[in-house]
Amino acid sequence: MTGLQAPLLRRRLICMVYEAMLLFGIVFVSGFIFDVITQSRHALMLRHLRQFWLFLVIGAYFVFCWSRSGQTLAMQTWRIRVTDLDGSRVPVIKAVVRYCLSWVWFLPAMALDYQFGLKEWHMVIVVALGIAGWALTARMDKDGQFLHDRLAKTRLIHVPAETRLTTQA
Repeated sequence: MTGLQAPLLRRRLICMVYEAMLLFGIVFVSGFIFDVITQSRHALMLRHLRQFWLFLVIGAYFVFCWSRSGQTLAMQTWRIRVTDLDGSRVPVIKAVVRYCLSWVWFLPAMALDYQFGLKEWHMVIVVALGIAGWALTARMDKDGQFLHDRLAKTRLIHVPAETRLTTQA
């Protein structure tokens, strides 16, 4: 599997921050659409239905991008691609499994927050520690892959920059 080298952990985490900024726009627009359709007056109205809607919209975005080209906009910027184990395009079912498993970055810490009734900075610290702990799974993997990629049977690869040949006229 030469040529399928995992990107640096730092590069993947920066890509995730960029992805979060892009997701803000997707969540904003889809939240607006939800409010128009349901005639919601505030964010707590139909809260669980809204969360399910956003889960589906965000999932559709990731599954579409991963199964189509292997890259979201943020992944294109940081030259990272998700592939099947053999380097081929990710099938839709694997993209769905990867999306569901990727929630493990947040859900355990959020469950602890809920269980212990943590608020404000305590909550943020627990979630940040959960994310850092999950990121370390890439350090423990022989190929440098995150645990959710290993479980979904996918992998992240570094996409080398294109070399541009310039011709002189």
